[in-house]
Amino acid sequence: MSIARPLRLFLSLCFALTSVLATAQTLQNGVRIEPPNWWTGMNHDSVEVLLYYPNIQKYQVRSTLPVDGVVTPPNPNYYFVTVNTLEQRVGDYTITLFNDDGDEDIILSFPLMRRDAGSANREGFDSRDVVYLIMPDRFANGDPDNDSTPDTKEKAKRNKKGGRHGGDLQGVINNLDYLENLGVTALWSTPLLEDNEPVYSYHGYAQTDLYRIDPRYGTNRLYRQLSDEMKSRGMKLIMDYVTNHWGISNYSVQDPPFEDWFHKWEDGTDTGFKRSIYKMTTNFDYKAAERDQKATLEGWFDTTMPDMNQDNPHLLNYLVQNAIWWIEYASLDGLRVDTYSYNDKDALAQWTEAIMDEYPNFNIVAEVWFHNQAQIAYWQRDSQIGAIQGYNSHVPSVMDFTLTDATNIAFNERPEHTWQPIGMNRIYENMAMDFLYPNPSNLLTFLGNHDTTRFNQRYDQDIEAYTLGLALILTQRGIPQLYYGDEIGMMGDQANGDGDIRRDFPGGWKGDKNNAFKAGKRGRDKTQQQFYDVTQRLLQFRKDSPAIHEGRTVHHYPENDVYVYTRRHNDQWVLTILNNSDKPRTLRLKDYLQDDISRFRSGREVITNKTMILDNGTLDVAPRQAMVIDLHMN
Repeated sequence: MSIARPLRLFLSLCFALTSVLATAQTLQNGVRIEPPNWWTGMNHDSVEVLLYYPNIQKYQVRSTLPVDGVVTPPNPNYYFVTVNTLEQRVGDYTITLFNDDGDEDIILSFPLMRRDAGSANREGFDSRDVVYLIMPDRFANGDPDNDSTPDTKEKAKRNKKGGRHGGDLQGVINNLDYLENLGVTALWSTPLLEDNEPVYSYHGYAQTDLYRIDPRYGTNRLYRQLSDEMKSRGMKLIMDYVTNHWGISNYSVQDPPFEDWFHKWEDGTDTGFKRSIYKMTTNFDYKAAERDQKATLEGWFDTTMPDMNQDNPHLLNYLVQNAIWWIEYASLDGLRVDTYSYNDKDALAQWTEAIMDEYPNFNIVAEVWFHNQAQIAYWQRDSQIGAIQGYNSHVPSVMDFTLTDATNIAFNERPEHTWQPIGMNRIYENMAMDFLYPNPSNLLTFLGNHDTTRFNQRYDQDIEAYTLGLALILTQRGIPQLYYGDEIGMMGDQANGDGDIRRDFPGGWKGDKNNAFKAGKRGRDKTQQQFYDVTQRLLQFRKDSPAIHEGRTVHHYPENDVYVYTRRHNDQWVLTILNNSDKPRTLRLKDYLQDDISRFRSGREVITNKTMILDNGTLDVAPRQAMVIDLHMN
């Protein structure tokens, strides 16, 4: 390890510690204050501060910062106070609640802090990265003392599939060496903010405090420490952000400031769950019935997840400020936005644009779970499809669910005729639709995630199918995402419930007999090591391959169920061959390299790390084999 990396980490941790100590708490003298601080030099220099306290409106408000306005909602327990930070210096400012009834003044701290150097110009994750998705509760338990806490309802119960198992931020920090050695460059964790529901709180999507890391995962300070440690390794951190729904136990849901803070149904009980989740196309279908659109936009995601109303300007502003607060506080490199297409699309476009205005080089990826390329492309920034309706989401990246659909079928298919749209033809047809996307290089590609049956379950832990699928998403356009445990062959079937596809990573808990984090301990049958080796070789190669990051793609219509394409950037050429057939194939290189064949005499096959001699103009490919060849010029 070089001296530079520990020094950078030390300095960043010192800054983070200073920042955290200077930051006010969200709960001061019994008053909830959100956000608890802000920064100087922000585009968003007018901050609407939410104050919550019993009968707070009996007090008046003054501040040592200029006050642009005070909103008094119908609920007397709230104020929305807009303070102006323009041209203000770093320092500890105050917001004071006072009255003439003899009550003691309540003084709240509201610090203005100095931003990290280069904060506004931070670069988000992009096609140079490989994103690793974890469910933090199921990854590694680094601090057993926080498995259950006094102020959270659900306690740890590892033998319960839908319960808390104890994974936490310290467990992630402890295993960053594992991720770095694997070749991962970015980490996406499912939500880490407090989810204080009595059951199924481990997934984090029913958030009850949007300014607090769930104490069963750690603290805000520890989250910033994770970010700093990752940056010292050249890695990026992506937060899973939820705009559509909160937890029913959230204080502002239990005692809302406005009647329209979240969507309500006429009978008071109907959540519209079954009606909303399957009708996302109504959000852009101009012929859709109003009843169906309402079910999509206002239907609750679940009985414990009220649907938040972004049409309320104070809620929308709350979401904007909260997202910017976390980006600045935790030095984030990206957001993944959950259930983007369930939201009010115009309001979410405003939310997204506000964040991108603050951080022009940032990246946000939206979950838009459709099975049609045009429907997915609609949601990407500057889409010509969206422009037909005068719509621009401003979202730089979207998730390529159609490629996931294809990969989860294709490697079990064998076309009998070249024209059948199955097998490798299915993959080609998917890639041929890239013209619909404004920026196909900024699509998030994946074999599976925390909501789908695991890829290795679908293919019965077939290393050949895994290698074909992995080689595809790691060498084609886009930003590849792995789901934790894919790299060791983990299985799990959605038909058996979410808990089955969110199993504990072996070795993440003290006493685990199998420790997949360590070489030499990855299972007795060597299966885990086989999967790991293939993954590591491809990831480490991809990390330093500009041809894969930004190269031009030329792909060939599959023949005999063999899909071939090249990626080229300046002098680097990468040839990928995916033989999905159960027969060996001999390829004529001139068919794929054309007039450039004379430029190459050899290449390194990345998966096997073997040198390939290309002088004879042909290449033999074994049945069900993937080859990724880094071509060497004469």
